[in-house]
Amino acid sequence: MAHQARVVWKGEMQFEATADSGHRLTLDAAPQHGGRNAGFRPMELLLIGTAGCTAMDVVALLRKMRQQFSAVEVTIGGERREEHPRAFTRLHLTYTVRGRNLDRAKVERAITLSQDKYCSATASLRGVAEVTWELHLVEEP
Repeated sequence: MAHQARVVWKGEMQFEATADSGHRLTLDAAPQHGGRNAGFRPMELLLIGTAGCTAMDVVALLRKMRQQFSAVEVTIGGERREEHPRAFTRLHLTYTVRGRNLDRAKVERAITLSQDKYCSATASLRGVAEVTWELHLVEEP
């Protein structure tokens, strides 16, 4: 099944985006590119989508591994080419997992499975950008 998204120009550099889920969001350019900074920039959404994709995988895998986690946070940073097209060349993800009696090997395995097998967003970017990650475990009393 093909997936679809749609963007409709709303004036200046602002667009309204919708996708298969039916949700809407606003896209806008930075002020130096004619925007009013009234919405997400497309490359920000690429980062958000990648972090969200792997975070969902990790939560699902940690549940299956019966890990007692209370929070999962994924922060992603990216470096882009200076010349056009300004594609990402490096992405770095930082996973912070909080919980009790967490098994570091299992949490690392969940991240590795997401990165190497399940996360479609990471797989789509891997041929273009170097993808690295790190893990911070926070043990709760």
